[in-house]
Amino acid sequence: MSGQSGSFTDLRDRSVSGALMALVGIGAVWAGGLWFTVLVCALCGLMVWELTKMLDSAAPFGKAEGAGGTAAVALLVFWLQLSGGLLLGALALSALLFAWRFPKDRGIAAAYLALILFAGLGLIALRDSFGWVWVLWLVLLVIGSDVAGYFAGRLLGGPKLWPRVSPKKTWSGTVAGWVLAVVIGFVFMSILGAGIGLVLISVLVAMAGQAGDIAESAIKRYAGVKDSSNLIPGHGGVMDRFDAMIAAALMMLVLTETGLIALILI
Repeated sequence: MSGQSGSFTDLRDRSVSGALMALVGIGAVWAGGLWFTVLVCALCGLMVWELTKMLDSAAPFGKAEGAGGTAAVALLVFWLQLSGGLLLGALALSALLFAWRFPKDRGIAAAYLALILFAGLGLIALRDSFGWVWVLWLVLLVIGSDVAGYFAGRLLGGPKLWPRVSPKKTWSGTVAGWVLAVVIGFVFMSILGAGIGLVLISVLVAMAGQAGDIAESAIKRYAGVKDSSNLIPGHGGVMDRFDAMIAAALMMLVLTETGLIALILI
């Protein structure tokens, strides 16, 4: 009886926290501007805090909190004050400086810190330059490919994608995520006024999201933790919820900054 009660309690916690996250996220995406920017910076700061706690578990109280707060403020200030190469350079230097404070695993820390900061920039720039519908497209791609992968993996099974790092992921689920990305790309072509190239971008973004999921799984396995934190009731940590999103956002940043998106969207 107590086991059933616990499972229902967990479901209630997941439902309530999930609904609250959805409401806040939808509101911020719709509002745009400083509201969306501050939310993204706060989420990035929380992910930096979680990463620091995982890779530097012996850190004294205040070190991880300071790193997270500094990262959030730095991303906000750099976005508001800098642009172009200066903005990208400032974020890259920040990732290196944050990583230098780790007693070990500085390479891993620098890579994931850069992912968090540049992904935050990618999300903010996407909303600011392209509008809320593009953010909706990105969110649907990440969630859709994840859901498709989950059900296809459960129903079809088959060879594992990378059993040492993510034992539950299968090739069938991975390919199902790509297929759904193609569908979403076709659906949004008319909505966004884009050409057939949007289908290719959708698949690339979905692939990036899947890679982000695997990358976070690898870090958690390396750190010996199940969740990045217990910050979100029933869901784990912020990194657990946004691991695929930040990788997808980074892919969009790369496509826009290199000009490839203009060549593909034809």
